[in-house]
Amino acid sequence: MSKIKANYLNPLAYYEIAYFLKDFYNENTVIVCIGTDRCIGDCLGPLVGTMLKESSFPFPIYGTISEPIHALNIDRRLIEIKSLHPKASIIGIDACLGDTNSIGEIQARDYPIHPGKGVGKSLPDVGDASIIGIVDSSESTELFTNRNIRLDLIMSISKVITHSIVHAYYLYSTNK
Repeated sequence: MSKIKANYLNPLAYYEIAYFLKDFYNENTVIVCIGTDRCIGDCLGPLVGTMLKESSFPFPIYGTISEPIHALNIDRRLIEIKSLHPKASIIGIDACLGDTNSIGEIQARDYPIHPGKGVGKSLPDVGDASIIGIVDSSESTELFTNRNIRLDLIMSISKVITHSIVHAYYLYSTNK
């Protein structure tokens, strides 16, 4: 298992992530963004999905602000996605909790997301590869409902992830 880490404040973070991610793209790539718009800390995935759709990104995208994929519908939505895209190579995107000094870190990994793990839920793994944004400390007792998570942080990380995904497509399509 391998991964790359970059802080969202690094001006080259998008490129480092894109360069890693491009190798996971193929003609069957599907982007699945996990989270809910009802909680600032957990809306990173749906924001990325919305930004990608608004940019006319060429791969199928699931999980947006208007149609989120979250704990209550993830089983059904994954069945739908796999039915529509039986050969899908899924890249999952989600917010994550981590160490206090890791807040703002974006990780692209060659393994799935384990949604809900940080809040004690058992949900299905998502993706052949994944991108997570660390948005808060796992040391908090108010997991994801912490009022200290700023929307600006979530928006900024979402923009870097979106830019990374789009740039990875550029790198992938120019090297086909």
